[in-house]
Amino acid sequence: MISSLPRRLLAEFLGTALLVAVVVGSGIAAQQLSPDDVGLQLLENSMATVFGLAALILMFGPVSGAHFNPVVSLADWLLGRKAGKGLSLAEVGAYVVAQVAGGISGAVLANLMFDLDAVTISTKDRATTGHFVAEIVATAGLVALIFALVRSDRGALAAPAVGGYIGAAYWFTSSTSFANPAVTIGRVFSDTFAGIAPGSVAPFILAQLLGLVAGVLLILALYPDAGERADDVVVRPG
Repeated sequence: MISSLPRRLLAEFLGTALLVAVVVGSGIAAQQLSPDDVGLQLLENSMATVFGLAALILMFGPVSGAHFNPVVSLADWLLGRKAGKGLSLAEVGAYVVAQVAGGISGAVLANLMFDLDAVTISTKDRATTGHFVAEIVATAGLVALIFALVRSDRGALAAPAVGGYIGAAYWFTSSTSFANPAVTIGRVFSDTFAGIAPGSVAPFILAQLLGLVAGVLLILALYPDAGERADDVVVRPG
């Protein structure tokens, strides 16, 4: 049974807010704990994100599907529309608004928890060719992973699998795997280790949308009937 739309939107707002709070907050803590070791900062940041994301998927998955990501919501619509499954386009729009609002709120919350100004616009420029390619790869892999799990009846593994993938992608991509437009926008509002300058946002989101297309094409090549299971990405039965 699919939860009511207001409940799903609340779950997406809270889940995305807490995800960004985990990413930004652990980045701030890493800066404070290991000020002279960027590699250790990244390790601390990535480990917190792995466990935090897995826990949030378990918490909110039964309500909204725990997308926390406009790319995942769009992929669900793209794959399910022919079969009449998954999110409608109007629901995608509502999910995206909730996710972006959550992302910004999470960054503000992280700032406040560490006694920083509520809003500090990041100055960390990330707009390079390597980062652009990395975001395409990271996003395509994320989309393919999620829908492969659902199509092969392994949706129960989404929490550890998605958390593990994002944790690995922190290290094998030069961008540290944002792979999420809502998280990208949210991280603008914290001028800390995990931030991203406003000028880098558009290239990142463009790369993420290209990764979305690549991920959808890949999953259709591997599982041509994946759209039949799109409802399971809205909410996992249980």
